[in-house]
Amino acid sequence: MKIIGIICEYNPFHNGHVYHIEKIKEMFPDSLIVLVLNGYFLERGEISIISKENKTRLALEAGIDLVLELPFVFGTQSADIFAEAALKILNAVKCEYLVFGSESNDLATLEKIATYQITQEKEYNKKVQQYLNMGINYPTSLAKALDITFPFKPNDLLGISYLKAIKNNHYKIIPLSIKRTNDYLDTASNEKIVSASNIREKLKNKQDIAKYVPESTLSKMENITLEDYFPYLKYKIITEDNLDIYLDVTEGIDNRLKKVILSSNSLEELITKTKSKRYTYNKIRRMLIHILVGLKKSDVQNLSLEYLKVLGFTKKGQQYLNKVKKEVTIPLTPLKNTLTYNLELKCAYLYDLHSQNASAKFETSNKPLKY
Repeated sequence: MKIIGIICEYNPFHNGHVYHIEKIKEMFPDSLIVLVLNGYFLERGEISIISKENKTRLALEAGIDLVLELPFVFGTQSADIFAEAALKILNAVKCEYLVFGSESNDLATLEKIATYQITQEKEYNKKVQQYLNMGINYPTSLAKALDITFPFKPNDLLGISYLKAIKNNHYKIIPLSIKRTNDYLDTASNEKIVSASNIREKLKNKQDIAKYVPESTLSKMENITLEDYFPYLKYKIITEDNLDIYLDVTEGIDNRLKKVILSSNSLEELITKTKSKRYTYNKIRRMLIHILVGLKKSDVQNLSLEYLKVLGFTKKGQQYLNKVKKEVTIPLTPLKNTLTYNLELKCAYLYDLHSQNASAKFETSNKPLKY
């Protein structure tokens, strides 16, 4: 039996995710699939429109055998930090393969880029920063720094981060890519399989999305956006004496936030007034989430994976976990009063302000869902 790892956010769980799972089962008929799942707040500065509990439930129903949590403290950071933590989790439970979606599906080129970024890190980062300072977006800056014309897309970039994590840590995990049938940035397509961002855009415009998601997804979606949290965020920015303590708040942007917050009447307006060549849209959204939740720079100075939290499993997944748990060197029980636990609980309480799912109860129960 092959142990296959995947890393997902399921915002929301849609037909493309079903396709991903089905392709893995075609590739590895005798397999067990382990999912590392991001929770309430996500890597690109979004809030999940499905609760962590319900995402776990949907994953198990769709054929995932074991679901493990990607903690907030990693899940809302840059792609490299996100990937580093996710791969550490997969490696801890002895995954043999990582299967990820890729726009290019050109694994050889992604491998070469990952190797170059590792071996020429200082030179590469310097070049990228030079292009970013010129106002060029990150994917184009990356390509220019590498002197290539490779058409970088979001999942290719994330794939490179996965490959770097595997190489840097000398994991024996074998990476494989599956060709994405849609473009993450395409918010207009009406094919059966479209991106999560496309679906969220359709929801925003009050369009019917039944064609794009399994029926079980429809009943579990929340009428929730990050915009709902703007009043709390506005209050915090106004009343905090020092915003610079929070992660991703860099020199100058703290004063800019203080300056524009009083005249901002929505999250989008705040972001528009804050955005510049130096600060991308996603980076600002992540920064605002860190201010909202209270994730400080000091919190991540000695960041570590404090424990593995099992969100759910099938009978096969439970049997596998019992088989390997003696070899797992990271605690398999959530450690209360740790940074990871306290932040995850805080996220759940915040989520519950606009959710009907009692996420805090799910967090504190620490009982995996069984399917």
